[in-house]
Amino acid sequence: MDVADLAALETGGSLWTWHRGLRDGTAVVFDLDGVLSDAASRQHHLKGPRPDWEAFFAASGDDPLINEVATVLHLLAPELIVVLLTARPARVRTATLGWLDRHQLRWDLLVMRKDGDRRPARHFKQEAVRGVRERGMDVALCFEDDLRNVEMFRSEGIPTLYVHSGYYD
Repeated sequence: MDVADLAALETGGSLWTWHRGLRDGTAVVFDLDGVLSDAASRQHHLKGPRPDWEAFFAASGDDPLINEVATVLHLLAPELIVVLLTARPARVRTATLGWLDRHQLRWDLLVMRKDGDRRPARHFKQEAVRGVRERGMDVALCFEDDLRNVEMFRSEGIPTLYVHSGYYD
């Protein structure tokens, strides 16, 4: 995949990357870290009084795939739009796209937070999902591993399946 060939758009606090062109219709949202991507080997960067977010995100391209969730993604009807909504910063976009390509994951829209955005993930994701809806996508289901985000999506009227990653206490 040539990153230069992918359409990217900055909107609000996020960077949107379209894989196969802009679409509207029914969408399913997947988080990456802890849902599709097993970030367990990176968690040590977040322990202690000063989490090292730079090292945590820099290692994201090496994560193993969570096969069960990837299977669900592959079983979705082809007309559904697959939105990958992650709080990863845009600076790891190339590594993230490479990871998606290596694992041959289906996706239509990748939404990442802009570099420097330090809001809690639930605020970033709430703004992003509202933007997705404003652009003509009906979010029918979400997969998420952070209960704070699950609560936020549900408050937005989006049925959300909780995937237990074990990262959050």
